Amino acid sequence: MTIARYDTLDAALDTLSGYGSELGNGNFNHAPMVAEALCALGRPAMVMPWIERYRERMLPRATPGEPIRADAWREALGRRERFADWSRFFREALAAAPWRAVLERWVGCLAPGFSAAATHGPIRVGHAVRGLTDSETPQRRGELADALASWAASYSELPPDNGGGNGRLPPREALAQVAIVPAERRRPGNIAAALARLGEFPDFAASIGAVDLGGNIDARLEELCELFARVALAHIRNIPTAIAFVHGVTGLVALGHIVPHVGEASARSLLRYAWQAGCGLYACFADGSGLAPEGAGGEDAAVLVERALANGDEHVIKFAEACLWRYRLAPSPAYPAAVAHVIATISAR
Repeated sequence: MTIARYDTLDAALDTLSGYGSELGNGNFNHAPMVAEALCALGRPAMVMPWIERYRERMLPRATPGEPIRADAWREALGRRERFADWSRFFREALAAAPWRAVLERWVGCLAPGFSAAATHGPIRVGHAVRGLTDSETPQRRGELADALASWAASYSELPPDNGGGNGRLPPREALAQVAIVPAERRRPGNIAAALARLGEFPDFAASIGAVDLGGNIDARLEELCELFARVALAHIRNIPTAIAFVHGVTGLVALGHIVPHVGEASARSLLRYAWQAGCGLYACFADGSGLAPEGAGGEDAAVLVERALANGDEHVIKFAEACLWRYRLAPSPAYPAAVAHVIATISAR
């Protein structure tokens, strides 16, 4: 059994505090999330060496500019160049109120943008929350501010379902109703660009409201995590699809870290928008082949951890940790099988 150890997390966050939320190539900075994931895997000694290898890809943090006003914050949503301003905004909020109160206030506001930057916003918040749950330190409060800032600065919404979210189908049946973007209509670009183009595909909005997400939130989250692990197992065929479907799972797992600390209304809103985001990834990157068979299995968890760490890729490490976390909570052979498939698909970088 993996025993989490957070010995080096605060030192890592100190090191990372001088960097922004994006890399030199425009992609999301994964370092704070990987640092927390390595600690959750019980490998704190690997955190700083991993950061050193990753450091050349990160960009310095910008200097804050005009403060974000509490009565006009919506104007700054989705403006990546204002990450430093958002970080200052949330640091001030966290200095004035307990972190759970700030989390409750703002995840409700940001939930419609769950798909922001391919779900990296909520994923980073989930890692930050789990670190704070272990121990409340200034560095971890600062990381929650940066995580919320990254979500706000990259905020974007998907087309809402046309039925108002009053579906009756269980998630597996509802996913089968999601319209998939035809191959001839897919254009080159990253995950965020593909999701943004769903507004040009009205069949998507018409198909995602069939799901019933009522009942026990933890049970629904368990069902969705396992479902999208099977999606990953069935539809990953190369590195771009691997990275896309990794986020379909890790976004939901991050939600599992957030939900215990917010009220039911916020939790249900997050669950619905996480479902929407997962369906968006499915619509953009699935090949129509359905799900992996129920009996799909994989290697021993300890072996998979070692393979993921040896691989070293940020997506591989975070996906392995997320899947094995859910596997401990509710064992399904889909989780280790999906981890093995992602490791085999994404080579070390």
